[in-house]
Amino acid sequence: MQDYMKNVTVIDHPLVQHKLTLMRDKNTGTKDFRMLLNELSTLMAYEVTRDLPLEEVDIETPVAPMKAHVLAGRKLGIVPILRAGLGMAEGVMELIPAAKVGHIGLYRNPETLKPVSYYCKLPSDTCSRDMIVVDPMLATGGSAAEGIRIVKEAGCRTVRLMCLVAAPEGIKALYEQHPDVPIYTAAIDSHLNEHGYIVPGLGDAGDRIFGTK
Repeated sequence: MQDYMKNVTVIDHPLVQHKLTLMRDKNTGTKDFRMLLNELSTLMAYEVTRDLPLEEVDIETPVAPMKAHVLAGRKLGIVPILRAGLGMAEGVMELIPAAKVGHIGLYRNPETLKPVSYYCKLPSDTCSRDMIVVDPMLATGGSAAEGIRIVKEAGCRTVRLMCLVAAPEGIKALYEQHPDVPIYTAAIDSHLNEHGYIVPGLGDAGDRIFGTK
């Protein structure tokens, strides 16, 4: 296994794979695509948060006292990379409603394929939070790497990236810049085409979410 693959977790749960297949289908319309993305993001968030630490507390059930577990005071945040990441943030928030949400606006220059930043608003206490950066596609890796750089620069404790589909080129590029960041994805596809799109991929996620194709 290549070194840059060691941080990658492919979430192969049957429901995740089923919903991803429906999203890939070019005949899936905007309404269903958006609904599936929301559901898929919630399912994936279970795996992304699997290793959150727990602490023991004393409670009383209607029957008896007991020792039970709660999250060990970890503050979480969700950072969608605009605009496509917005479609994933809602699904994650359904699972973690107390998480604060930041936004980073990036677009890819069609000629250089490099990310260009146009907006950033993060929680004021980012330095005390673990952040989940969400973006449906990890293609060249440029936007994800820049978004993660911005979050780290704000003092974030730890960062995780959650995406639907990743290309090997993007995984490698992200690892080279952020070897400490784990990647959670539903699929690793074949490659990037000459336009920087993931093959077979699912098309332009932003266009399919918002109906702007």
